[in-house]
Amino acid sequence: MPSTRTVLLTCVTAAVSAATLTPSAHADSPAVHRPAVADCTYPAEVLDLTNWKLTLPTGDEEDPTEVTQPELATFSAKPWFRAESGCDAVRFRAAVNGVTTGGSSYPRAELREMTDGGEDEAEWSTTDGTHTLVVREAFTALPKKRPYLVGAQVHGGDDDVTVFRLEGSRLYITDGDDRHHHLVTDDYELGTEFEAKFVAEDGEIDVYYNGRLEATIPHDGDTNYFKAGAYTQANCGNSAPCADDNYGEVRISGLEVTHS
Repeated sequence: MPSTRTVLLTCVTAAVSAATLTPSAHADSPAVHRPAVADCTYPAEVLDLTNWKLTLPTGDEEDPTEVTQPELATFSAKPWFRAESGCDAVRFRAAVNGVTTGGSSYPRAELREMTDGGEDEAEWSTTDGTHTLVVREAFTALPKKRPYLVGAQVHGGDDDVTVFRLEGSRLYITDGDDRHHHLVTDDYELGTEFEAKFVAEDGEIDVYYNGRLEATIPHDGDTNYFKAGAYTQANCGNSAPCADDNYGEVRISGLEVTHS
């Protein structure tokens, strides 16, 4: 007959094994297992903004505020550019009454790709190497009367090449001036996060939505760069009220660029 000590050890071992092998009933509950995260002061604590610069819908007429590195590393501007509580994402907001660039009549709170730690503006060719942007984002607000908003794009020279553009509940991939080139979905709900991905190589740009190839845009150019944020496609001339509380907004939780 086994000793009392042997029986006790056997029972303890079995209990530990059962606890190890049997998943908790609450294993998938974020409230139970998610560790506490301190609030972030700056968006650069959430996203790697080393090789980006920021344009805001503030400043002087046709001379909007631009923020470059190293200032961007410790910069925020509520409500236009701010880190979410919990460090989960960054909010980009552009109101219809915002300042615009000289080349556009629409306001933006948007990042522009840079190089060399943010010192120089990026400029790459679609026929030399592979250039990829992956953005995890959600459209969270649209301007009134003209509910149009761009959340990520490939830009070339003086104009956009292809973008993710939301019009109400219809999400499109554009091709130059053809803003309805490809319909991704006609029932997009505000706040729904998705993965937008551009892969530029061999004279064309493959555009993916949640990992699925949606469109291929032929484009032969050597002055390209990526942009991400909230580029509101409305202004005081076509959207009312002409006020700060009429805006487009995008939430970005992931941002990655690779060149090879």
